[in-house]
Amino acid sequence: MSDQIVKTEYSEVMQKSYIDYAMSVICARALPDAKDGLKPVQRRVLYAMNQLHTDSDKPHRKSARIVGDTMGKYHPHGDSSIYETLVVLAQEFKKGMALVDGHGNFGSIEGDGAAAMRYTEARLQKFAEDVYLADLDKDIVDFVPNFDETEKEPVVLPVRVPNLLVNGAEGIAVGMATSIPTHNLGEVIDAVMAYMSKNSVKTEELLEIMPGPDFPTGGIVANKSELKDIYETGTGKLKLRGKIEFEKGKSRGHDKLVITEIPYTMIGAGISKFMSDVVELVENKVTNDIVDISNASDKDGVRIVLELKKGADIEKLKNMLYKKTKLEDTFGVNMLAIADGRPEVMGLKKLIKYYVDYQYELCKRKYKTLLKKAKDDKEIKEGLIKATNIIDLIIEVIRGSENKTQCKACLMRGDTTDIKFKNPESEIMASNLNFSERQAQAILDLRLAKLIGLEIKALEKEYQELTDLIAEYEDILKNKRSMTRTIKNDLKAIKKAYAKERKTTIEDGEEAVFVENEFVEQEVVFIQDKFGYTKLLDTAAYERNEESVTADNKYIYRCMNTDNILVFTNKGNVHQVKVHAIPLKKVREKGVPIDNLSNYDSSQENIVALFNYDSIKNEKLLFATKGGLVKIVDGSEFETNRKTMQATKLADGDELVGVEQTNDLIVVQTDNGRFLRFSTEEIPEQKKGTKGVKGINLDADDSVIKTYLIDSDDETVVKANGRKVELRKLKIGKRGAKGVKVRAGK
Repeated sequence: MSDQIVKTEYSEVMQKSYIDYAMSVICARALPDAKDGLKPVQRRVLYAMNQLHTDSDKPHRKSARIVGDTMGKYHPHGDSSIYETLVVLAQEFKKGMALVDGHGNFGSIEGDGAAAMRYTEARLQKFAEDVYLADLDKDIVDFVPNFDETEKEPVVLPVRVPNLLVNGAEGIAVGMATSIPTHNLGEVIDAVMAYMSKNSVKTEELLEIMPGPDFPTGGIVANKSELKDIYETGTGKLKLRGKIEFEKGKSRGHDKLVITEIPYTMIGAGISKFMSDVVELVENKVTNDIVDISNASDKDGVRIVLELKKGADIEKLKNMLYKKTKLEDTFGVNMLAIADGRPEVMGLKKLIKYYVDYQYELCKRKYKTLLKKAKDDKEIKEGLIKATNIIDLIIEVIRGSENKTQCKACLMRGDTTDIKFKNPESEIMASNLNFSERQAQAILDLRLAKLIGLEIKALEKEYQELTDLIAEYEDILKNKRSMTRTIKNDLKAIKKAYAKERKTTIEDGEEAVFVENEFVEQEVVFIQDKFGYTKLLDTAAYERNEESVTADNKYIYRCMNTDNILVFTNKGNVHQVKVHAIPLKKVREKGVPIDNLSNYDSSQENIVALFNYDSIKNEKLLFATKGGLVKIVDGSEFETNRKTMQATKLADGDELVGVEQTNDLIVVQTDNGRFLRFSTEEIPEQKKGTKGVKGINLDADDSVIKTYLIDSDDETVVKANGRKVELRKLKIGKRGAKGVKVRAGK
């Protein structure tokens, strides 16, 4: 068959492909189903564990085995996402109700990652077995072929609680995202039962039963009055706060503020970020009342301790922590889920309605299956009871038959052909037998021990129990009130077995108000030592210790605390540091690394020059590179609000070696001991984004190591090749020349 070229519009193909991709991500990866509240990967992990029989009463299994089964049979999207899902399902500080029992290092609330899956083990929590995976054998949900059609997997799991509310959800799809907070299991069940009792119940009535989110980290939801709108629309913002407790210090000890519960959004790196933010507030003199901060958290809970100065203003400190750190944060609510194959944002009542409808569907399918099984069992019991009443005839039929087929034909249709009877009357009675096929097979499988009197009574009791069960099942299927009562009873049993106390407090907290000390503009002294440690000194302290400060430090500038410091590096970058961000220290106190105050990274680049911007904004700067290029740039070009920008353009392999305020003459020194002295008037003024012009003609193995800007009276003396060189005595040459070479000597 010859190839055919199909002509089509490129934009149409791209549009269709992108829509297909987007829907695949939305429905098959990122968003949970409104029925069971699970994303596909979560559902598949739980089902794979169920199929592996990793039950709560069985030994833990290697996580790698669980991940391998999930990926190989149901979820072919990479092991890292599967293991991450398994880990999160086991983390009690992330889930309202953990579904997996992890054994080993499954991470911590402080952001520590889980150990590799080859080291950890897991099994199902009993809660997951009873509430998420029970009744899968009762044709309760639909199954579909897996990705390669070698296995079957459930479309949804028969989850018996509103998992979207209990465990929440978060996920980013294409053009949309879901973010649902966790809630208290017992309260959610009560809210569901209230809706089932009265479908017209209002959102505010539901919120009286289930007052709001219940996060596993506890904390405070501080905007109670806004919850009604959030739960009606399915969108909004929760204001979360950590819980702060005051502890009076013992004799001669410090009073303490202790954070015992954190906002849900602080899980992970947020705790260390909070601590560093508090340290920064102290260093920047926003508060002087905190003398120490430590993290005493352990397996029993969070405990971050702030030790206070005597007489500290407790309320002011609390407000500062809420206002200036992530101890108060927002949680964006967007209750988006896949409903009937399409993404939909649902309010609380609609979400519960969708869940309740699903429960009726599950209940109907479950009891249809149970009814059929009970009727089949009743049919068999009925046949056995009937058979025990004519057991002598049955035995005669069996003994007189040549094979099973002949015997079953007699039992089912009264066919006595070729069956040998001892008594002619038995043959007449046998011709009237009409057992069903199931009954006939059960009779043939009957053990003689079942003919004991007590066994016959037990059989009759079982038959009566089945009759009662069938009546109960039929009532549930025919009467919606009975089905509702059954669902409610199941929910009550789950609540009794698994409900926990609420952890999160719901209130209308007062707005945190913190007024910083008024910023006072003042003159300070910026200093940096040769190791890059930076600090500010009070001018009076500097003047008292000027000699020792000058001897111990590389850069010293008098400046205002409103100024900016510019750090030029060999990579051609300039990093900006705001003076007010630099800590004010005593003369003998150690500064902080310049790396901590800017984007400068001492492991990647070196400082070439450092200026107070205010001192160069009206001046000209001369740039020189290792490759011998020079240029003059107006200082005003380095006015910026950015933390980092390009100071000059560099050729491949070139580096910046000098940035200085211009003078009459420049002396260029090379690694091989060459010196070139020429007038700075020969150097053109250019923009910062240019490479510059040739300053000295270098040999192939040579490079510029330093430049000196001098005037005619300068008495600077430098060493090269073991000789002293007086710069003012060097012959004045031209830009671009090779210069003079200093010969080796003593």
